[in-house]
Amino acid sequence: MEIRRLAPADGPAYRALRLRALREHPDAFTSSYEEDVQQPLQVSFARLASPLYAFWGAVQGDELYGMVGLEHEQRAKNRHKGSVIGMYVTPEVTGQGVGRALLQALVVHARGAGIASLVLTVTEGNAHAWRLYAGAGFRSFGIEPDAIRVEGQPFAKNHMHLDLSQAP
Repeated sequence: MEIRRLAPADGPAYRALRLRALREHPDAFTSSYEEDVQQPLQVSFARLASPLYAFWGAVQGDELYGMVGLEHEQRAKNRHKGSVIGMYVTPEVTGQGVGRALLQALVVHARGAGIASLVLTVTEGNAHAWRLYAGAGFRSFGIEPDAIRVEGQPFAKNHMHLDLSQAP
């Protein structure tokens, strides 16, 4: 399994994996399958080409088995921060360290880009994801009740932070 930065040419595989993640785990993401499936493939190409984002994939052959993204803050007062977005690993490779490797690639990149603070949210009750992030050094700084609703059901989000200004 190779962990590498995704490029616009990865657009079709990225879109397919993203839609799978949204469909299989609607409570884990702020985006929804119903909205994203309506977007043209060009949106995926543009996202992968944008300087506002960086995405990594877990690739074997032509298959994409996992992904994670970094959204760079652009406003002057927030440029020291980045948000971890869109983490997903397929069940076929869960438990093989793929999520950890994806997150590590993102953190290494963020440090190199001068980002001092990473934030993310994880749906309350998603113990597997919480353990992954906590194991990477992220710490909770608050729970947002009713952060998202899926089919009318409210879900809380745990906000987590990683201070990159400290030595690894």
